[in-house]
Order: sequence, then structure tokens, then C-alpha cells
Amino acid sequence: MKVGIVLALARYYHQLDARRTGTVLWVIPPFLMIVAPVALVMHQPDLGTALMILFAGVCVMFLGGLLWRIIAAGAIVAVGGAIFAYTSLLHDYQRQRVNVFLGITDDPLGAGYHVLQSKIAIGSAGLFGRGYLQGTQSQLDFLPEKHTDFIFTMIVEEFGLLGGALVLGLFAALLGLTMQVAMRARSLFGKLAAAGVAATLACYVFINTAMVIGLVPVVGIPLPLLSFGGTAMMTLLAGFAIVLSVDLHRDQHGARGWLW
Repeated sequence: MKVGIVLALARYYHQLDARRTGTVLWVIPPFLMIVAPVALVMHQPDLGTALMILFAGVCVMFLGGLLWRIIAAGAIVAVGGAIFAYTSLLHDYQRQRVNVFLGITDDPLGAGYHVLQSKIAIGSAGLFGRGYLQGTQSQLDFLPEKHTDFIFTMIVEEFGLLGGALVLGLFAALLGLTMQVAMRARSLFGKLAAAGVAATLACYVFINTAMVIGLVPVVGIPLPLLSFGGTAMMTLLAGFAIVLSVDLHRDQHGARGWLW
């Protein structure tokens, strides 16, 4: 669905008259296309994946020509929805993670354990790190999930600030190349599809790296192309295959209409 919502919205805005993109009536279909899978995934529960789908869909809507007043109204609704979700929809373990992030509760041996150990590992790394396989928090198993969600912490602990900056620089280069493909494409579908994949990658990287240093609550989001995890890997590989196809057919304008 992370890839499917990008393609569906790109196709929707490709066939839509540019004069209608900002009207409320034509915002309803893409809104429903996003809300339906987000609600189902949250019911699993899987808050991290739901946020990924939501972010990718909103980015494509924004690039498709969403007006600022609708964005502002959506932001106000989102704040109210977040408060309602916190009080009524989130499961206990999810609410506890948010409480630890906000400082409402202090649970160093429970919900706050992951982030605490991650901060210790990153804070003690220094500029060059402790050395390959020499990290205390990761190698002595103080750091849980070091091969999946917290792999960036292990990289920084062993290779330091320079190692972490190198990883982020490579992701920035990959994002830049993906956006270059989006800008070179002549069809609106190609532009939005490639940009949507770039938005998905950016969301993965931002949430994961911000999570391990305590800037956002802990959610189950891996670091793309580095963390162990088959679904995330296949999703991104499929997305980059679409980007390569967009670049291959960048000179095609694409037919407009409700049917292919």
C-alpha cells in the first residue's frame, strides 16, 4: 500500500483538470483513498506503517496542487485528530511511548529503555566511534533491535558522528537523484510517482533517525536499505523500480482520461 497509494494518487491527479485540484469536491476522493488503508493498518495495530502511508499520500496531494487553505484546514483537523487518537484510539503501549517521549512518565526499564540505551550509545561514540564491533551497548546486548529499528544507533556507536553523517549523506544523494528523475519527467504521473517514492524514502529515514535520538516517539519504522526487514526492503525496491521506469520513459507525456 505504501507504493500503491503513491501510484493511485499520481494517476488521479494526472487525469484531473489542473483547475479542479484545489476545489473541495475533488479533494474528497484522494482523501478517502488515503484514510481507508490508514484506518485498516492502524487497526492491526501498526501506527508506524499507517503514518508512512499517510505521509506519502499527503505529499502526493500537496505536489498535485493542493491549495494552502486546504492544507491549513487539514493541519488543524490533524491536531484535533491526534489528540482524539491519544485519548481514545491508541493502545496502552503506544500511549506509554508517547508519554515517555513527552516526559509525562519516566520508565527507564520499560517503555523508555530502547531510547535510553540508544542515547547512551550515540552519546558515547564521539567523532570516530568505538570501532567496528567494539560498541558496548550494541555488542553486549544492552541495545534491543540493533539489527532492525535501531541499526543507525549501532552504526553511530561504532563509526561515530562521521559514520552517521556519511550514511545520511548517502540517503540525501539518493533522494536528490530520485527528485531529479521526478523533475525531468514530462508527464504529471511520472513526476508524482517518482516524487512519492522520494517522500516515502524521506519519511523512513527521518522517522527512524529521529526516533533513535529521542526526537519522536518510538514506532516500528526500519532504516531503509540497511535494517533487517523483508517488507520494507521489497517496498522500497519496488518503488525504485518505478523511479527507474519513470526515468526510462521520461519523454512520454502520458495519455489523460479516466481509463488507460
